[in-house]
Amino acid sequence: MHTRTTAALIVVGLLATLAACAEDDTAAKASAPPTLTEEQHAGARAAAGIPAEPSITARDKYLEALNGIDRRIVDGKDDKAVSRGLNQCSSIKSFGGNREKLVELALGRFTIDTRLPEIATPEIGGKILDAVHKNLCPDF
Repeated sequence: MHTRTTAALIVVGLLATLAACAEDDTAAKASAPPTLTEEQHAGARAAAGIPAEPSITARDKYLEALNGIDRRIVDGKDDKAVSRGLNQCSSIKSFGGNREKLVELALGRFTIDTRLPEIATPEIGGKILDAVHKNLCPDF
């Protein structure tokens, strides 16, 4: 009798675990972001003021410009530098001619103010801003 009770409790426990997993899976699917088509993704980027991924040539020139300012800005993390630059384009579109604000945002976005405080100057921020604007979003 003791064996049957133990086996029954194990089966009940397993069923409860499986039911909880199924509920978690349903909740995860419900909270997962929707999958966007390429066209929808491009539209969302445009609405946010983020340009399309740069061409290989534009990307190389941009990274070269940043490395010309200080090699530690990119620090071998090319994709991260491009992503930050594209996000800076959104700020350029939003803040337009407010260069002082854009320089401040560039220093923060590229973590110059925290990683490299010794070069966190308006001059360096301006050079980063110019590299982004020229190479990633010249039409903004």
